[in-house]
Amino acid sequence: MKSRSTWLYLLPAITILAAFFVLPVVRLIPASVSSESGLGLYLEIITNPRYSTSVLSTIVLSVFVTLASLFVGGLSGLFLERHRFWGRDAIVGLITLPLSFPGVVVGFMIIMLGGRNGLIGMFTQGLGAGKLVFAYGMAGLFLGYLYFSIPRVVTTVMAAAKKIDPMYEEAARTLGASSFRILKDVTLPALAPALFSTGALCFATSMGAFGTAFTLATDINVLPITIYTEFTLSANIASAAMLSVVLGLITWIMLVAARHFSGSSTVTGAA
Repeated sequence: MKSRSTWLYLLPAITILAAFFVLPVVRLIPASVSSESGLGLYLEIITNPRYSTSVLSTIVLSVFVTLASLFVGGLSGLFLERHRFWGRDAIVGLITLPLSFPGVVVGFMIIMLGGRNGLIGMFTQGLGAGKLVFAYGMAGLFLGYLYFSIPRVVTTVMAAAKKIDPMYEEAARTLGASSFRILKDVTLPALAPALFSTGALCFATSMGAFGTAFTLATDINVLPITIYTEFTLSANIASAAMLSVVLGLITWIMLVAARHFSGSSTVTGAA
């Protein structure tokens, strides 16, 4: 009876998974081998410079966005959780506000900042250093992805830091450990599962985000834009499906690896 009720709890999740993941994937995979090349189409990830560059640049961009988000968001989230001051709630609200913005809005904000008529370009031109324009390349996309990735890290780290037993940090401080040593040997290991999980989400989001890339796409070659181009402009359904499968596979591997390492960190920390 208990197992039957457990399955009832899982039923909504299973239904949504089947409708929005299993069925599309079942259709997507055959479409990726529907051309004359069949499975050989997947070799173009290596042989086609446009595809290989797109995959590599997307992975590299996602890795750098993830690392920068973990560094900035991790320190910010830990500080905000450990300190109480006037205006703290307003600051947390502002930091998490980008979660409500669609990618197109984020891209527009990057253009306003670093576009041809952006604020930074006007400032550098006024200093006589020439107009600095970075919005339409990988630098602009990096900042855009960083903008909506940091809030995810901040909220996750704040929730995880709240659960850390202060006894361990107090014990380390009593034994003469410096603040940096406490952060490195006590706090970060305790936050490791949360950092792995939120890092994986940042990576996955950066791999597949489309709105920001589409808004900024002038000199950008990332997988979402390549898939969009193949599907809409070239009507190359097989290649678009193949690239989608590759994108999903890379992201899935990263999510599984993060899940594994976060579990290992939990076991190590408990030991």
